[in-house]
Amino acid sequence: MGETTDDMMGQDLLALLPEGALAVVAVLGLLLGSFLPRHRQWVVRLLAAVGAITTVAATIPAWNDESTLFDGSYAVDTATDTVRVVVACGILLLLVLSLPETRRNARESEYIVLLVSAGLGAILLAGANDLLVLIVAYLLASIPLYALVAFAKDAPGTEAALKYYLFGALSGAVMLFGAALLFGAGRATAYPMLEDAAAAAPRTALALGAVAVLTGLLFKAGAVPLHFWVPDVVQGTRPDVAALVTTIPKLGAVVAIYRVSPLVQPADIDWRLLLAVIAALTMTLGNFAAFFQTDVRRLLGYSTISQVGYLLLGVAAVSHSSLALPGVLLYLTAYALTNLGAFAVVCALPALRALTDYAGLFRRRPALVVALIICLLGLVGTPPTGIFVAKLTVFTAAIDARLGWLVVLAILNTVASLFYYLRWILPTLRGVPLDLPREPFSVLPRALAYLAAAGVLLTGLLAGPILEAVEGTVPIP
Repeated sequence: MGETTDDMMGQDLLALLPEGALAVVAVLGLLLGSFLPRHRQWVVRLLAAVGAITTVAATIPAWNDESTLFDGSYAVDTATDTVRVVVACGILLLLVLSLPETRRNARESEYIVLLVSAGLGAILLAGANDLLVLIVAYLLASIPLYALVAFAKDAPGTEAALKYYLFGALSGAVMLFGAALLFGAGRATAYPMLEDAAAAAPRTALALGAVAVLTGLLFKAGAVPLHFWVPDVVQGTRPDVAALVTTIPKLGAVVAIYRVSPLVQPADIDWRLLLAVIAALTMTLGNFAAFFQTDVRRLLGYSTISQVGYLLLGVAAVSHSSLALPGVLLYLTAYALTNLGAFAVVCALPALRALTDYAGLFRRRPALVVALIICLLGLVGTPPTGIFVAKLTVFTAAIDARLGWLVVLAILNTVASLFYYLRWILPTLRGVPLDLPREPFSVLPRALAYLAAAGVLLTGLLAGPILEAVEGTVPIP
């Protein structure tokens, strides 16, 4: 029996190789950064890139292997694998995107370690199948970001970090309280055991506990009513950090909400309706608040709030449609690439903050403007981008789940969102261009913007194979 237990432990640890690669990078990066001279901090960046590539390489061969590890506390399935790959690729892109600001910085290695740790936390959020694992993942996905938001040590970043931390601490406390209620009601922390015990558990405690846990996850996703920090953080921090905050944590949080959903089916609460209402409020508020923004970073902040609304629409339909989860996973993949592409343009032109600053930019940076237009129209969901196919899939799933009213609202929001994206696009095509200062290493964000724009179109063209992959119907070699 001992040998069998040891063998199972070894298999579980081997299945966690993608997460282990990032964990090793975080530890080694912290140790190396403590004694490497400033001009050799690139070693830590290279180590992080190797760790991210290892994560992808270790995930793909076992793509269709679904299992739960460590007595059911961690789930490895298509959803977890998708988040693993997308987060790892996001880390690679962010390592390049942050290079102009962090190269030879005295705290370059600290930045990279915090970036990798936040990515690891997002992956653990996606795979968490136990309340204790969920709480640890929440902290790991949150604390590094608090430090990164204030990394520049300026007044706007410090203010943004303080607001971010206060909201995070409050949400974390509510989440912990909810986990305690669920444990008291179900006498377990593992999701499968809680699901089995839910039928006999006190309905009120089960419902309150689930809603409290959902509160923490809504904060990580940036959804209503815990969305207030998003535009302030995106506007106050550096653009590369804003790109991280609006992308990586959402990947894990949305999948975590999907995993929590079955726990409350026996409770006296219409979970699907609750998520549908939150989705409706989130997409509507995010879109209409973006109408009045003149700062491009703040506009992208409200844009990311609206995107979460569409994602929650898919999560609300998961238990009633087989298309819902694949649609959500495709949406997460396409959104991550599209959002990072839009922020790459912002990082390439850090001196341009207002929409009017982009006037006539097409005359000076035509390729960069084309990349920006592709990414912004991709966020709308314009064909043939990946988000277009993802939205179409999610909307179809919602109709199957009898959420037609929400689909109509989502379509109206999609059309309305075109207005504020055009407020950014149109000035770039006309007007008198500003004299652009020369930014050191701006070629890297520009190259990343071109790559992301191409990827946005490619994701749409290859949406069929991607959907088949996230459905688990075809193996990935």
